[in-house]
Amino acid sequence: MSLFPAEMESERLRYERLHPDDIDAFELYEHVRADAPDIEEITRYVTWEPYTQPKKAFDWIEQCGDQFEAGETATYVIRPKEGDRAGELAGLAGLDLDWDRRLAILGVWLRKPFWGRGYSGERAGRLLELAFDRLDLEVVAVMHDPENDSSRRAIEAYVDRFGGQKEGRIRNDIIIDGEPRDSIRYSISRAEWRRSRCE
Repeated sequence: MSLFPAEMESERLRYERLHPDDIDAFELYEHVRADAPDIEEITRYVTWEPYTQPKKAFDWIEQCGDQFEAGETATYVIRPKEGDRAGELAGLAGLDLDWDRRLAILGVWLRKPFWGRGYSGERAGRLLELAFDRLDLEVVAVMHDPENDSSRRAIEAYVDRFGGQKEGRIRNDIIIDGEPRDSIRYSISRAEWRRSRCE
């Protein structure tokens, strides 16, 4: 039995663990390879670079599977349940655990056709439920690059909806294209999240 559910759902989305037993690495590679549609825009503010060979996708899925089974990180493939793109790989969502601090870090990236649909906030709500109700954590944090206005707007919307707060700027917190960059960090506590659900 795993700490994390292998599959989950929210209103419009389905979540499948990123694990070698469940996901075809070539499906992931198709969307993260160096010549995939819109890959430069997708990876502009993330800490990974487009893949140059399918082995990288295989290795990443293997690593995610090991972390999932060890209870360290839950990484999920996101797929819409309905509509013209139902069942497509829309992106990945993650919850990175720090058990000693009773803290998790949210992560997500979405393919460009799935931007602007509110999926980031919906995914955050589902992963917050996992973090607080199932895993009994105390705080969930999320960060974005200071120049990424789209992420800022999406994060501020759901952090506000779930009663959280902006913590501030963390200097040289992330590496993008081999260079240290600042991040803007927000957090939601279990108490804040529960209060927001009662309102």
